Amino acid sequence: MILHPLSPPLSWKNNITSRVLFIYRKPMSRKYFQVQNLLLILSFLVLPVAIQSSPEAIEAVLRRLDSKRAPASAQRSAATGVLSRLLPSHVRSFDFTIVSRDSCGGVSCFVIKSHENSSRNGPEIIIEGTTAVELASGLHWYLKYWCGSHISWDKTGGTQVASVPVPGSLPRVKDGGVVIQRPIPWNYYQNVVTSSYSYVWWDWKRWEKEIDWMALQGINLPLAFTGQESIWQKVFMDLNITAKELDNFFGGPAFLAWARMGNLHGWGGPLSQNWLDHQLNLQKQILARMLELGMTPVLPSFSGNVPAALKRIYPSAQISRLGDWNTVDGNKTWCCTYLLDPSDPLFIAIGEAFILKQIEEYGDVTDIYNCDTFNENIPPTDNVTYISSVGAAVYKAMSKGNKHAVWLMQGWLFYDKSSFWKRPQMQALLHSVPLGKMIVLDLFADVKPIWKTSSQFYGTPYIWCLLHNFGGNIEMYGILDSISSRPIEARTSENSSMVGVGMCMEGIEQNPIVYELMSEMSFRSESVNALEWTKTYSRRRYGKAVDEIEAAWNILYQTIYNCTDGIAGHNHDFIVKFPQWDPSASILLDTEKQVEMQMPLLLPQNRRFLSQEKISDLPKPHLWYSPEDVIEALRLFIDAGSKLSGSLTYRYDLIDLTRQVLSKHANQLFLDALAAYQRQDARNLDIHSQKFVQLIKDIDELLASDNNFLLGTWLESAKSLASNPTDRRQYEWNARTQVTMWYDNTELLQSKLHDYANKFWSGLLKDYYLPRASTYFYYLSRSLKENAEFKLEEWEREWISYSNTWQAGTELYPVKTQGEALDTARALYNKYFN
Repeated sequence: MILHPLSPPLSWKNNITSRVLFIYRKPMSRKYFQVQNLLLILSFLVLPVAIQSSPEAIEAVLRRLDSKRAPASAQRSAATGVLSRLLPSHVRSFDFTIVSRDSCGGVSCFVIKSHENSSRNGPEIIIEGTTAVELASGLHWYLKYWCGSHISWDKTGGTQVASVPVPGSLPRVKDGGVVIQRPIPWNYYQNVVTSSYSYVWWDWKRWEKEIDWMALQGINLPLAFTGQESIWQKVFMDLNITAKELDNFFGGPAFLAWARMGNLHGWGGPLSQNWLDHQLNLQKQILARMLELGMTPVLPSFSGNVPAALKRIYPSAQISRLGDWNTVDGNKTWCCTYLLDPSDPLFIAIGEAFILKQIEEYGDVTDIYNCDTFNENIPPTDNVTYISSVGAAVYKAMSKGNKHAVWLMQGWLFYDKSSFWKRPQMQALLHSVPLGKMIVLDLFADVKPIWKTSSQFYGTPYIWCLLHNFGGNIEMYGILDSISSRPIEARTSENSSMVGVGMCMEGIEQNPIVYELMSEMSFRSESVNALEWTKTYSRRRYGKAVDEIEAAWNILYQTIYNCTDGIAGHNHDFIVKFPQWDPSASILLDTEKQVEMQMPLLLPQNRRFLSQEKISDLPKPHLWYSPEDVIEALRLFIDAGSKLSGSLTYRYDLIDLTRQVLSKHANQLFLDALAAYQRQDARNLDIHSQKFVQLIKDIDELLASDNNFLLGTWLESAKSLASNPTDRRQYEWNARTQVTMWYDNTELLQSKLHDYANKFWSGLLKDYYLPRASTYFYYLSRSLKENAEFKLEEWEREWISYSNTWQAGTELYPVKTQGEALDTARALYNKYFN
């Protein structure tokens, strides 16, 4: 007989050695061990579903979470802090009070009413709420619907509070006030990749603004993933894995999300101790503020993703290597991460240790933990017993560390791998934990709702989510009619198990209208008339009613913001998603049919990114509306310019809309150039290609007139977190690489994820996208002049070399605006459309 330790070694800290499990086994085959482990896992991990209804189970969770909240005085102070940062002149105008859920009919709510003895120097408006989030939400509701104000991210124009009357003159709330109840408990926020696409370079100052924004929008269940690598470092080093061995496990700062999910390892790394320490301290600040506001942070848990070194320490542990995830040629330097099988008791030991280590660092701050075991990976078998055992093990690992743990899982896998996750497999996973101990995010419910096709996730509580954005791309897009009605449809449907709404975009700071309406749905009991809401939104956003603007938003509501074709991909304009396409080997449709061509490339297996394009394929940008209608909306926007001088929200929208119109125009110019090439029409090839290149320059100039569209701000925010020159170079490389090549490449093959996180930023267009297009057109023109085939490989080699050089560059880019937005937009409209 041999001794086989399946738990942490005796050096494990914090008395975990008292829980070490030693199992004696005969030296049998690997298959024998797998069968025995499966029987073992079934014997003590598969947990019966509690015999109670979904509402009862969730109510028990809510009561437990209520007990963790900060004292009423601390929450009231936190809400006052939000007000002081938003409207410092009106701090004395509002009186905040925390009330119990019982006083709100057993649910969360806020109450807005006028003070009986209001004065210029005293409180005028009383806001009561069950938590500080409700107080902030009530404040926001009052400012919107009584004062006509607007609050959005700074990078989308910021706040419009000029319409708020001076202290002593605030509008009164009639009829004794209003009560707004939450029809469902939770308003969830973030995607697991938002931390990399949007938050990666944030300091506390920026995080403080974001948490204020969350509170004002009513978000009470935010993901809190910052700093987890520091926790993992402690856990794995307790397992005798060295810091050096972890260098190849953690990704670089801009790629942490995918290292966390087990998609890649080491890419962009290693992480310095400075980074780890800084992020841990930042996480403590983030959690402290969330808790003060009465939020319930969602912390990470263990999914089985482990360093390669664990195999050295536990040679008999059931550790397998996953398949390739989007490398160019299967290079295992970056791909094929290691997965500890959940049936191995070591899985539970590590998962428990991670939860306990978080509690040690942060305190007992939550009961809700995120884990996505099969994110964009297929389980090794569709056997329902195996799938159930995996789910039970994941939950057991959480509950051993926190007996009240609730597993929050993204439901993306049920869409992304729908061919695998049929009813038996879904039920096996969803029912592997007690009812109320798992909550599923219906991640893509705005377009592809799973609740409808899965009998409400077979009774498992779920959150109706808006996905909306991929890769943090800058593209005007939305489905306002879906947002304004379908969460209500889901909540009121027969046998509904819906317990919240959420926003799970991959990147933030774009399309503010979409996120404001979605946030409101957490307080809406009935569907919203989206057209009327859009009209009031435009008035609030700019602080006044302007006829031309309202007419323009009417058009935008019916076009850009009501995509009804069910297609997810809407970020493939040719300027920023340049096709690797050989026109010599393919036939382009006649230019008269180009409008028909501007349809999306349907992605295989529901993936949200393109694999390496085949030479014969020309990816076609997604166009779901009439460009002529949106050009008219732009004309109206420009005509309103004199009435909205100085408005930052107007400036942002004007630039974004002009960019949107011009980028669609550029798509047609590109297709015209390719058609001319295939007709061997050198003259028109030069004309259309020169127009395309000039348009890139023109859009770059337009974007330079607003500091929210500058590459420089992204790069400088990355460098500002560095404490030494080595980190500074690494962070800048990470920042440049994520928005361009993204992942690995060879001399002849671009990354499969190239341009996935593309951005319309001034500086990026001029110095990255423009040289790429110019080089491509040069090779096209040379092909015709020499009467030779297009040299695709030569272009690829030259372009990839340029890209790699640019990613490693250190040249500075502006962080301040250049030019005047309205004048530039008007000039470009006249140049291209008048």
